[in-house]
Amino acid sequence: MYAVVDIETTGGSPRRERITEIAVFIFDGEKIVDEFCSLVNPERNIPYFITNLTGITNEMVAEAPRFYEIAKQIVEITEGKTLVAHNAKFDYSFIRQEFKNLGYNFKRNLLDTVSLSRRLFPGYRSYGLGTLCKELGIKINDRHRASGDAMATVKLFELLLQADEMSYNPGIIRSSKISKLNPALDTKKLDQLPEEPGVYYFYNENADLIYIGKSKDIHQRVMTHLSNNSTKRSMQMRDEIADIDYELTGNELIALLKESEEIKKNKPLYNRAQRRTGYTWGITSTRNKEGYIVFNLTSIKDNNLQPLSVFTSREAAKARLASLVDRYELCQELCSLYKSNNGCFHRQVGICRGACTGDENAATYNLRAQKALDEFVFSRENFFIVDQGRHELEKSAIKIVNGQYAGYGFFDINEMGFGLMALHDSIKPSVDNNDIQVILKAYLKNNDEYRIIRF
Repeated sequence: MYAVVDIETTGGSPRRERITEIAVFIFDGEKIVDEFCSLVNPERNIPYFITNLTGITNEMVAEAPRFYEIAKQIVEITEGKTLVAHNAKFDYSFIRQEFKNLGYNFKRNLLDTVSLSRRLFPGYRSYGLGTLCKELGIKINDRHRASGDAMATVKLFELLLQADEMSYNPGIIRSSKISKLNPALDTKKLDQLPEEPGVYYFYNENADLIYIGKSKDIHQRVMTHLSNNSTKRSMQMRDEIADIDYELTGNELIALLKESEEIKKNKPLYNRAQRRTGYTWGITSTRNKEGYIVFNLTSIKDNNLQPLSVFTSREAAKARLASLVDRYELCQELCSLYKSNNGCFHRQVGICRGACTGDENAATYNLRAQKALDEFVFSRENFFIVDQGRHELEKSAIKIVNGQYAGYGFFDINEMGFGLMALHDSIKPSVDNNDIQVILKAYLKNNDEYRIIRF
């Protein structure tokens, strides 16, 4: 039995925003047998752009029940059901957070119709609910409203079930249960695994550490490993897992940092891809004899090289340089993208300002080149990256000193009355390296759920 769910919210962060509408349709694989739909008073203002998207106004939710008033109904209607949603992690994370605010651990098995659609309906240009339903001929009434989107998800899930039955390898949806586990593995531990960010560890029967991984949801990721039949290597590792351990990190960034550090330290058998970092090319910078800032594509052959950034291929590094050339109007030749004695191609067509032919002086050119250089380098100021901790009264801190990673730690929010000393004292010293720099830069560029405190 499935509980097909959709929600509307005041924004994109489950820790900061709230649910404004929820719809649950109980689907037995053939028909809807029960349902629950309700607006929810989020107890905060709904931003204009959200109202513009969903049509849900502050006036509409003013008299609606608060989440705690409908929580019991949601628990009861979803009890024993597998939760189904389009981009399920989004909906599930919001629902779990609402229950967490009430001191209740809401936990359900999960199916995501986005990932299922990619496997069972390959080749579509987009797997967003609106586009995919249009391609499949599913009509959506009240788009971006919980009831309308949930009903569309029911119809999509029905097609997915049919496609699964007719596929060459049927049972993708219904056979998600784990199987063929090592007899030494205590399966009771699986139910105790947290749905929180952290690092997990797999051990064999000899207590040897064979794999280290990270996830925003440890329980879900471990269960994925234990039901993974996609490759011979995956099944081999699964059969060897005799014990599981984990460590909570409070947020994904520290999970990434700790995973990288632990893999380098322990070198587990099944982390070979991580042991060979995969970063084989880098971008370096020098000044040529004329004083121009020059960017170079460099093959990484030793650990002593300290490139500005590292990449898994020459093409990826080259593409990054090409984007900088376009953004800052740099010279292709001085960025290792063109070789000629007569100036770069952009100069020949009038785009380059002439650094490669001496028509633009180094001082003027370097003003723009320095902006490109700054994209690779952390601020030389010392600062902490403060993020969520492992529980409500805790925060995490990552320490950066002169642009270099110095370690991370956790501190009680009540200790902030002692100023920055609490942050400094919490830090467990760690060693910086290229992989750590890449992790930090990528995360800070793509996320905004953190706070910077300079010192």
